[in-house]
Parts: sequence; C-alpha cells; structure tokens
Amino acid sequence: MKAVVMAGGEGTRLRPMTATQPKPLLPIINKPVMEHVLRLLKRHGYTETVVTVQFLAPLIRNYFGDGDELGLTLHYAAEEIPLGTAGSVRNAADRLRDERFLVISGDALTDIDLTDMLRFHLEHEALVTIGLKRVPNPLEFGIIIVDERGRIQRFLEKPTWGQVFSDTVNTGIYIMEPSVLEEVPPGRAVDWSSDVFPRLLEKGCRLYGYVAEGYWEDIGTFESYLKAQADVLEGRVKVDIDAFELAPGVWTAEGASVDPEAVLKGPLYIGDYAKVEAGAELREYTVLGSNVVVKEGAFLHRAVVNDNVYIGPGGHLRGCVIGKNTDVMARARIEENVVVGDECVIEAEAYVSSGVKIYPFKTIEAGAVVNTSVIWESRGQRSLFGPRGVSGLVNVEITPELCVRLASAYATTLKKGDTVVTSRDASRAARALKRAVISALNSSAINVLDLEATPLPVARFHTARQDVRGGIALRTTAGDPQSVDIVFMDETGADLSQAAQRKLERVFTRQEYRRAFPGEIAELSFPARAVDTYARELLRCVDIRGVKESNMKVVVDCAGGTSSLVLPSLLGQAGVDVLTVNNRLDDAAPTETLAARRRDLQRLAELVASSRAAFGVRFDPVGERISLVDEKGRLISDERALLVLLDLVAAERRGGRVALPVTTTRVAERVCRSYGVEVEWTATSLDTLTRAASHPDMIFAGDGRGGFIVPEFAPTLDGLAVFLRLLGLVARTRMSLSQIDARIPEAKMLKRTVPTPWAHKGTVMRSVVEAAEGYRLDTTDGVRIVEDDGSWALVLPDPAEAVTHLWAEGHDMDTAQALLERWARVVEQAAGAR
Repeated sequence: MKAVVMAGGEGTRLRPMTATQPKPLLPIINKPVMEHVLRLLKRHGYTETVVTVQFLAPLIRNYFGDGDELGLTLHYAAEEIPLGTAGSVRNAADRLRDERFLVISGDALTDIDLTDMLRFHLEHEALVTIGLKRVPNPLEFGIIIVDERGRIQRFLEKPTWGQVFSDTVNTGIYIMEPSVLEEVPPGRAVDWSSDVFPRLLEKGCRLYGYVAEGYWEDIGTFESYLKAQADVLEGRVKVDIDAFELAPGVWTAEGASVDPEAVLKGPLYIGDYAKVEAGAELREYTVLGSNVVVKEGAFLHRAVVNDNVYIGPGGHLRGCVIGKNTDVMARARIEENVVVGDECVIEAEAYVSSGVKIYPFKTIEAGAVVNTSVIWESRGQRSLFGPRGVSGLVNVEITPELCVRLASAYATTLKKGDTVVTSRDASRAARALKRAVISALNSSAINVLDLEATPLPVARFHTARQDVRGGIALRTTAGDPQSVDIVFMDETGADLSQAAQRKLERVFTRQEYRRAFPGEIAELSFPARAVDTYARELLRCVDIRGVKESNMKVVVDCAGGTSSLVLPSLLGQAGVDVLTVNNRLDDAAPTETLAARRRDLQRLAELVASSRAAFGVRFDPVGERISLVDEKGRLISDERALLVLLDLVAAERRGGRVALPVTTTRVAERVCRSYGVEVEWTATSLDTLTRAASHPDMIFAGDGRGGFIVPEFAPTLDGLAVFLRLLGLVARTRMSLSQIDARIPEAKMLKRTVPTPWAHKGTVMRSVVEAAEGYRLDTTDGVRIVEDDGSWALVLPDPAEAVTHLWAEGHDMDTAQALLERWARVVEQAAGAR
C-alpha cells in the first residue's frame, strides 16, 4: 500500500509561527511534525508516499527531498490553487489508482495503530475507513456518528456547541479503495468530509469509522502546539526523540553542552549542539532547538525555543514560543502565550506582555514595554463573538483601540466605498467608543451614516435599506452598566450569521486589515429625519385598524432609553391614550440592575391597575425587547407573553407559519394547531431565528425572552413594532390580555443549568446520545429526547460559558421533574460532577 501525506495547509491560526514556514514543518521536539508522521508510516510498512503540497511547497521539498534519509520514497503532487482535502488527493491520482491507499495529515501528531486500522478496514470490506478519536473540545473538527458495528451514520463539519451530539471526531486519517477517486472531480476544490463522504453515504456505500485508542493531536492552535511538546516529553505519544536521557525526563541531543552548575528540572529537551551555561535554570516542558545558547542566570519554563536562538544573561521566558535565529538579550522578559517570529531581536530589559505576537524580522527596543502595540495581539478567548455580539468591560476589555481593530476587520470584509450605519444607546461609553469605530471605518474606505443615539430597531431598519451594506451598534450590556456590547449587522439589519462572524474573526485574528489611500478616505454623514422615516414605514406596514375607535388606554415605560425618541411619532398617529414613564434619555444609567428592573415593573403594574389601562409595556433601554403587564396589573412572564402574542396573531391570520426556538414549550404548537398555523422550530441563536423569519409565509417569531419579530415589517427583533401590532390585535379582538392568557393551557416545563468544564462538553453530549438510544432524537440545537407520550428533554451546551442547559416538559410537573432529574444525572456524571 501507498500513503498520501497532506501537507498543503497554511496554518493561519498559528501565525506568526507559520509566517515563514508551512505548518507541517513546525518542530515538535526539534523535528518537523511531518517527520514524525513519516516515521510513523515507516513503522507500519508504508515506504512509498505521495506528499500533497501547496503553501510554501519548496520548503517542504527541500527539507525532505526524495525521502532517502528516512528510508522512504517520496513523490510530490503540487497544487496550483488550494484544492481541498479531497481535491489534493485527486491531484495525485496517477500514483494511486492501482491499490488501496492511506491518507494522513502532515500536521497532526499521532501514534495511532495504522496496521490495526487496516485490519479493521479489510475485516469490514469497507470502501472507506475513517480514523476517529474522542476529544474534549470537538468544535474545530468534524463530528461523526457510527453504529455499534462501526458503520457511519452521519457527518457534521465544525459544529457549534448547540450542534455537538458526540465527542467522536474525524482525525483526517483514511484508508480508501482506489475507486473512491472517481467520486472527486479533478481540478476543483473538494473536501472529503463536507462533499465526498456525505455523497457516498447517501448512495449507501460502506463507510466505516475506526475509533482509535492511540494518541492524536491536531496542531492547529498555539495551545495544542505547546500541549504536543509536553505530551512527547511526558511519554504520552510514541515518537522517536533521538536523544540521550541525561537524567529522568531530561533529554539531550548529540553535541549538546550542559554545565553541571545549570539547574534542570524535567521533563525537558535540549537540542543538537545547544549550550546551557552555569546558573541557567530550565524548568518543566522546556524545549531547546539546535544551536541554542542559554546564558548564565536565564530562566525558562514551558518555553519552546527554535534553532539558532540566543538567550542572554538573566533572560526570563515562560510559556512562550521563540522563532528561529532570534536574539533575546540580557534580562529581557517574555511572558506566557507570546509568539516571537523568526529573526527578531528582543533587546536588553525589554518586557513582552502575555498574549503578544511579534512577527518575523522585528526589533523590540531596549527597555520597551510591549503589551498591545506590536503587530496586534490576540484577545485570547474561545470566541470573539458571544450571544450579545462582542462584549466586555468598558476601557478594560472593550477599549477604543479594540474598537478600531474590530471596525477595521469588519471594513475589510466589505468593499471599498460601501456604506455602513452606526448607532448607539444613551450611554457615554457607547458615545466615546462609537467615535473610534467611525474613524476606523472611514480610514478603511467605508462611508458611514451615523444615526447617533437611536433605538436598535431603527438602526436595523436603516441598515436594511438598499444602499447600505451593514451596521454597527454599541449598547450597554443589559444589567451591567460597566460593560458594553458591539453588535455587528449584515445588509438585512440582522446580527451577523455564524459564518460571517467567523470570517470577521479570522481577519481580526490575522490582523490583515485594509487601509485606504488618502484619496479614498470615506465620508461621515448624518441622515435627516431617520426616526420619522422609520415611524412612517412602521405605521404603513403594521395593521392598527380599530385602535382609534377602541378608546384604549395603555401605560408605557421607556426605561430611560432610546425608545422615548420614537414613541411620540408613533403614538400620535396611532390614536391611543398613553401614559408614559421614564421617557427621557439617561446617559448616567443607560441600563438597570435586576433589582431596579423589578422595582420599575412593579410601579408599571400599579399604574396599569390604577389607571384602568388595557395593558402596560416596558421597553428595554434600546427598544428591542418588551415586558407585558395585563389589565389587572399582573406581570406576564416572557414565556407566557410569547404564547399570548402567538394566540392573538394565529387567531387573526388563520394560516401561515411561525418561527420559535426549540426551547419553547410545546403548548405553542397546540395553540398554533388550533388555528391552522404551523411551527418551524429553530436553533436558539438569534441569527437562526431571524433567518427563518425572513421567509415569505412567516407571520410571527419570538425568542421567549421578550424578543419578537413582526415579519411584515422586518425580520429582526423590534419591540416598537410588536407594541404597535399588539395595539391593533387587542383593539380588534376586544379581549383583555388576562382573558387570552386564561384560555391558553399552562406549560409544565422546567429548566436547569449544570456546570460543565469546557474539556468535558463533547463527552457530555456523546453520553447523552448514548443514553438516549431507542428514543426519537431532534438535533436542531443540542439534543432533544422525545418520549412516546410526547414529553421531552433538551440538553444544550452553552456557547459562551462552562455550563450545560437542560429543559424538560411533560403532561404534568412530576413528569417534567423526573425527566429533568434523569438527564441532569447523565450530564453531571459525564461532566465529572459525580
């Protein structure tokens, strides 16, 4: 058999380590990771190998040559353009048509038993056998589900946490019969997991998954790169170290010189002809490349130092990577998570703070303190985007500098000359940070229409106009006056999709921002009558027939937010008697604490009851969500408010579809069914809900947290629009909210949150799927287990926090409680809580 080593990747997430060399040449214990792969192939009898190359291909050819030094025969198949995982192998088809072959990645460290994998392949007479591995965090890999015999049932490429239903992932190691190549069109970018394998699965071909017991680590991030080094030193992976064990766990290669007065605390590795002087201290998991010099008094801990590096007297390196031919001068200090590129100079007593990336060929001056200004540092979090956009503490996590970089990254995803809408809430922090955003957009050749302080629905409305390509809104985080959210919108006014978020994050992480030439600097303008235009269009689209004739009275609480700027234009034309409170902009308190919100809702309830109003509404500070109080002065919970609005809309429309997240009670389905309305269940992310609401036959959507969509106006959350629609519905129905609420069955649903370490989330979801064998499963978002009697439980990992959420609903509370307890035990056991 022949083998194919895929070595065409750029490794963009590993920059600047991969700025001057391809990812397969990154050293693991002083050998390129691809060399460890080739040695593994040789151990299992694969002596003839085809290497697919694309990015910096000559460097790989020059290093490995024809493979003679390793006792192998290497052939190279170069790609003119990136062809994907399958396309690159198809590009080498001339050497692979005669017999089955093995495909393996050249940038993953592994000691998987390839011989046993071949036995499995032959025993099952498989067309393709895919090597599988269980990993703690499956988000960056393709998830695969197999049956008890190993036959593949389903693929899912790079899921979100809501889609994680297993921790068994694709390692990129395949054994294939040559006929598979006929399924790959030549000269096109094609991937195995997303294109070829699903097509073969649909045809009923014999695809099997081999769950490997050996070691496997994809070298895709800085953290995984350091982990691979430590795992080799700990003996967790079988590789050739080619060094002498000077003391337990202390490996020294040929020609290395270590002074007896040096302090060595293994496991660690010292490369060929490296020199460690007296008084130097090397601590655990330190790796020195060839010809490295470590002077007296230097301290290194968990540092990976590549070839030909000089570490001066008193230098201090901890948890960092130093590129080839770099000089770290006397008493320089380099902290954790720092990556210094090739051929840099860190001069005496310079301080490089945690997380900084220094690209190749740079000089850091003596005594400089480098924290955020060299190239640009990564934010170092799991994901740039959270459930509220990009969020953080004002002037700590969200600084003007960060706003400039984020806006520059967003501008880079657009075309020069495009127009973007900007807006903010009433806070001083949002006002200051928005100015940084506008400057960055204009400097990147993006025109800006600034709405200044305005409700978020108004900003979304103007972003959706034909001549606008996107929007950025800044608002104070709900319930946290010290924090701010930066909301990025697409051309429809909706939050960016997850794909668009990943694109923006990729540009931000790589720090490859576009800059305009002086003549291309764009313009800033302030559109006239933006609020009036929004109000006029809203009144045109939303049905408010019967409101003037009803002599209805309502109480509205603006919460000191920007909705107070729009309501006068709406209410005057709607013809309704309104008592408004908190109808002014409060820039000192742009959001409220939970206690303040409860206090204001109680006051609203008292006003509704005493004034004999039809109902009361409280807007959030940006006018996007609402809370309802019925005519008796009773607060309607967010979950119940969704059912009340659903009943009103469905009863009037008598057809169409509504979009609801899977976490919504199935009472909603009963309400809709009675009026001939269908429910489309969506994932819990807001972009999924808004995308579903944009379909032509949608009549309503809501998220169960006070957010509603009025599709005839816009497919985005809009508290002002739903308030106007509610006025019309109540006026025409001539029923009070309490009467509507009374005719809707009570939901028997419970919720619980279970702490779950990030490293165990994949295991948790696999355990849930295994425990649910025999039940009907719904994987729209998370895993929903449906019992025969219709009761159900949903297990959903949180995308931003180390917790897992559970919902359970039954025909009575005892059933729901029992379901919740049962699946909570499964989650807790898998998470290591018990």
